[in-house]
Amino acid sequence: MKNNVFINHDLYVNRELSWLDFNDRVLQEAECRDNPLLERIKFLGIFSNNQDEFFRVRVATLKRIVKFRKKSEYEYNRYYSPEKILAEITRRIVSQQKRLLFIYKHITRELATAGIHIINEKEIKHPEHHAFMSSYFDNKLRTFVFPIMMKNFNPETILRDKSIYLGVELKHAGKNTTPEYALIEVPSDPLTRFVVLPEIKGNKYVMFIDDIIRYNLKSIFRNFNHDLSRAFTIKFTRDAELEIDNDISKSFMEIISDSLKQRKTGNPVRFVIDKDMPSEMLKYFSKRIGITHDDTVVFSGRYHNFKDLMSFPDLGNSSLKFPPQPAVAHARLDKARSIFAEVKKKDVMLNFPYQSFRYVIDFLREASIDPAVRSIKMTIYRIGKNSNVINALINAARNGKNVTVFMELQARFDEENNIYWSTRLQEEGVRVIHSIPGLKVHAKLILVKRTEGRKEEYYTNIGTGNFNEATASTYCDVSIMTANQRIGHEVDMVFEMFEASYRSFDFSYLHVSPLGLRDFTVKMLDELIDAASKGQEAYAIIKLNNIVDENVANKIYQAAHAGVKIDVIARGMCVLQPLKDNLRIRSIVGRYLEHSRVIYYKVGKVEHMYITSADWMKRNLDHRIEILCPVLDKDARKVLKRMLDIQLADNVKARFVNGKSNNVFITDSNPSLLSQDETYRMFVENALKV
Repeated sequence: MKNNVFINHDLYVNRELSWLDFNDRVLQEAECRDNPLLERIKFLGIFSNNQDEFFRVRVATLKRIVKFRKKSEYEYNRYYSPEKILAEITRRIVSQQKRLLFIYKHITRELATAGIHIINEKEIKHPEHHAFMSSYFDNKLRTFVFPIMMKNFNPETILRDKSIYLGVELKHAGKNTTPEYALIEVPSDPLTRFVVLPEIKGNKYVMFIDDIIRYNLKSIFRNFNHDLSRAFTIKFTRDAELEIDNDISKSFMEIISDSLKQRKTGNPVRFVIDKDMPSEMLKYFSKRIGITHDDTVVFSGRYHNFKDLMSFPDLGNSSLKFPPQPAVAHARLDKARSIFAEVKKKDVMLNFPYQSFRYVIDFLREASIDPAVRSIKMTIYRIGKNSNVINALINAARNGKNVTVFMELQARFDEENNIYWSTRLQEEGVRVIHSIPGLKVHAKLILVKRTEGRKEEYYTNIGTGNFNEATASTYCDVSIMTANQRIGHEVDMVFEMFEASYRSFDFSYLHVSPLGLRDFTVKMLDELIDAASKGQEAYAIIKLNNIVDENVANKIYQAAHAGVKIDVIARGMCVLQPLKDNLRIRSIVGRYLEHSRVIYYKVGKVEHMYITSADWMKRNLDHRIEILCPVLDKDARKVLKRMLDIQLADNVKARFVNGKSNNVFITDSNPSLLSQDETYRMFVENALKV
């Protein structure tokens, strides 16, 4: 019976549209007047960065489907055609872009009231600023400005993805002559996009570097003897898909490196222009650059690449930022002379960013100098550009440890960084593994083998997020250190899989995709269905980033129909909609990015708790190596359950996910509870009790 429940497919939400709903929640945070002003402006940057990636990946994929498939042969989604999805995406993006500009306008007004003025080149009133504009350009900016005259423009010239350009018009006053046109790439790297001007009477002034270029156009084009000049912003977003060839004469690193070069010439999927650009100028640039009617043209405001707002200058006003929440000390680890000795006594759970990521680095650092440690194995998916994790691994190799790293070269947009660190590690004697045919390695694992007496002992670190100290201060993730030998042995088997994926592996404690994680997920839901059918308590809390796998979603609906109570906390995409009283779905977007993946379920009186690196997506369950690990320590389970309960009680930053794209905030009659702040307070109080 449980496998024959009819499901109304109108209940499924398209994944792309669900993603737009998520990014709308980010935009809500920029809109929220309860957030400090400088945090609101950074949320605009996050929204814009997310949207760029969405076009480079999801929109590009849909366009390839439309272009290359035969409609009779391809079924992208049983309930949506890619053409309709693209049309709806365009409609929503236009609407969101208008909101972004509206919110930005209001934030800048509020900043001005607070004594922070974002001005353009036409709004300069003070002589000090005029002098600064010329001086800054001559001394710092001029050497990075290289105009391209459009009459000489080579159509094969590659305009860079993610960069912004100024389309410049040069005219002679009073003469009926054809304007000259030029293109300037705005050099926000290595320079900053924002320049702080001299303070005037306690007021602070900030300017986009674009406007400093506009201010100096006459100087840039002084050889052209023009009278009038104006500039309008242009931006490209290109298809980010990597074309991986099968040239067996090349190493996998060489193949990825070649593919990255091809990405730079990827097809344009979006052409963003200043809405005030004259129509004749737009026609000219479109023709010269090669923009076709198939490309998505978006008319926007004066400034593009709002993602740079993520690095908007601090300006020293702490009242305009979130109150600091310094990482809470882990009392056991701080008091311990040896992390290994402490983990041997009892599992250690870390929750970032509430607790410091330095304990993970300390774990590696101790392993690198401990004479009893024989080997260190680690997976790396994304890593910081200046990484103490890498430094610890290099130090271990220099100290004679056998260090093995699986470096995933296909981590989207981190490929170049991972290639760099692969080379660096290999130069230091670290053994680096790069690829498994047809699979990505997304599991977050560290395995240390240590000689104790006459035997070798495992010490394992399993996490939900990347070993990246740069993001650990803003991403909510869970990491567990354990000396459980059965788990350590099975993690060692996972590392064996990297080089012998053709072999058969049998796991008892870990659930590993693509071998058995999907089966476990279905069996877990079936177990809940059986319990509900017998009148037993059947309840689950599913906290993931994304739930889009249709088969799993169908099983969730079956469970809800059977009477299983399910609470879903999905930060990003979710194809599900609520179902009566049994399936409730919420999303939390706030100060920190909710990234931890935790599964809790209760059958009768028996409770189960897991952490995992995997979302419920086809790619994670079938095409990646992922880990789902049981949380065996009762104190760790208790803390995780408390954290989940706090999120289910959030009535400040939680939204209903209902498939209607309205992102309604959850409110009730209880006192206001912001889950991330409450979780931080919980860790502070727990630290004081120790």
